[in-house]
Amino acid sequence: MTKTKAPEARALPLNQILDGDCIEVMNSLPAGSVDLIFADPPYNLQLRGDLHRPDNSKVDAVDDHWDQFSGFAAYDKFTRDWLTAARRLLKPDGAIWVIGSYHNVFRMGAELQNQGFWILNDVVWRKSNPMPNFRGKRLTNAHETLIWASRAEGSKYTFNYEALKSLNEGVQMRSDWVLPICTGHERLKDANGDKAHPTQKPESLLHRVLVATTNPGDVVLDPFFGTGTSGAVAKMLGRDFIGIEREASYRAVAEKRISRVRRFDKSALEVSTSKRAEPRVPFGQLVERGMLRPGEELWSMNGRHRVKVRADGTLVGSDTHGNIKGSIHQVGAHLEGAPSCNGWTYWHFKREGRTIPIDVLRQQIRAEMADRPH
Repeated sequence: MTKTKAPEARALPLNQILDGDCIEVMNSLPAGSVDLIFADPPYNLQLRGDLHRPDNSKVDAVDDHWDQFSGFAAYDKFTRDWLTAARRLLKPDGAIWVIGSYHNVFRMGAELQNQGFWILNDVVWRKSNPMPNFRGKRLTNAHETLIWASRAEGSKYTFNYEALKSLNEGVQMRSDWVLPICTGHERLKDANGDKAHPTQKPESLLHRVLVATTNPGDVVLDPFFGTGTSGAVAKMLGRDFIGIEREASYRAVAEKRISRVRRFDKSALEVSTSKRAEPRVPFGQLVERGMLRPGEELWSMNGRHRVKVRADGTLVGSDTHGNIKGSIHQVGAHLEGAPSCNGWTYWHFKREGRTIPIDVLRQQIRAEMADRPH
């Protein structure tokens, strides 16, 4: 019997801007290969006629051909098709961000749910410097909405909670983000000095998204790459990107922009992590490695209680009712009469006259684990 050689998996075109229709290009890439998708699709603004300021100067509005659809049915089909292609590309624990305005974000949200994505949050990007409503017939459009969704309900998506909290001066990050629109030195211009792209997103927005929901080395795909904000920020933050953009003028601007970006050094890319995200180290491992010896005494943080370490990583102590045995957490909780106890910070050992929490030994092991090659 002749054996058929299995086809080789196609390598991902990392850190490249691909030319073509986003749906066709996404369908040509390997399934389950992308960690995060950031999508800023056409908004289908349905503009009618020119827009002028009070001084009669014309507003450079979004009237490009790529934002024009024959109707809602055509736009919904487009949304359905590109989201189908996007979901195929995501790893099982991948996630997606989409951004839009009132013109399209509700339609995208419904389609995300129709396809099995699991919505995690909607985020209001409140613009600190929005464009005014020049006609004076409606409220100023001062925000856009982002939807963050995992690939499926049970997906173990990335969320760097502590990093976002650090970005927000130690306070839990909320779902309303006050950030300026893209202006000044960040606004890219074409050869004529005009905006290179009418809806260029600020780097601050992508910085927050990528720090929150990716890790260094992750692959970020942007099917509507434009002038490459997602790629520029991904490169800075040590992530790999794949951009898809069919407009040659936007690709040229994006390539030039990203070529000037310097990736931050490795130490600068590290972010705050929660204790739960760190590798688990059993207390018994400290005993196995001789960092603590069987029979060695530990003291409670308040100095009132003393126990001995046993060879199997449990503790033995005594109270008015007799001996108590158990884990570092169980014995601490029993002695304090508390429902629970973090034994790592509660118990201390003594070295050269100093009292040291046993958590110091756990952190030593974790540091060794981090230094090992993967």
